[in-house]
Parts: sequence; structure tokens; C-alpha cells
Amino acid sequence: MNTMEKYRKETLVGCFVLAGLLCVAYLAVHLGRMEVIGGAGYTVRARFASVTGLRTGADVEVAGVPVGRVSAIALEHETGAAVVSMRINPGVTLAADTIASVKTSGLIGDKYIRLSPGGADEVLAEGGVIAETESAIDLEELISKYIFGNV
Repeated sequence: MNTMEKYRKETLVGCFVLAGLLCVAYLAVHLGRMEVIGGAGYTVRARFASVTGLRTGADVEVAGVPVGRVSAIALEHETGAAVVSMRINPGVTLAADTIASVKTSGLIGDKYIRLSPGGADEVLAEGGVIAETESAIDLEELISKYIFGNV
């Protein structure tokens, strides 16, 4: 085998490995629901008394249709409330009187944010705050209240 054939085979193998790595990176970004360099859309926030079980990356839905993702969850030290930042897809407009609720998909499924659209003419812009919220129902707390007679 001469050096030219060896160089050609090594180049072909290198291109194949590079193509494989690019495919793995593509799948990791798209299946992992990652956003590369910020992502499109706009961010709105909502304050909840409790967001038990809600995770970063959870869906944000309107009428059962995913319209965004939870981008961050933080504690507001002054009030003790949980502040949830949501990245809303471009083209989705939310009225200023939208109601945000923490819901569970199924009986013991994942938590998500359900947005109930309002009827106001004003819309939420980048950095807007959803004023009306409903916190998550803590099933364990309800069961313990029922068992110990505090219903």
C-alpha cells in the first residue's frame, strides 16, 4: 500500500467520524430540547406561592398546545415567593390578564405551566409579569390532611 492510498483512507475515515460527531451533536441539541445561543421568543415571569415539582425545561401550554418552556425558577427573598421565568415562542401573544397555573399531566405525571388567556387588549411584552397565578396542589399534603382529619 502506498502513502497516497493510506492518506486517502485516513481522510475518508476522518470525514466519516466528523459526520458522526455532527449527527450526535444535532440529536443532543434537538432531543435534549436545548436552546443554542438564547433561542427565539420572549421571556415573561410569574410569582407563585408554591411550585412543588416544577422543573426548569417544563412545558408552558395554552389550551393544551406547547407554547414555550420554563427557563428558570428562583426564590424571591423579600416575599418568599417562587418566581418562574418562561420563554414563550415567537408569534404567541399573551394578554396582560393571562392566568398562569401549575398543573400535573396525568395523576402523578410531570408538572407544567398552563396559561389561560385573558380578554385584555394589552399584551405582555419581553420581561412582562403575569399577575394572576394558581400554585401547584400538593397531593401529599391533601392526603395527610384527609388521614389526620384536618380536611
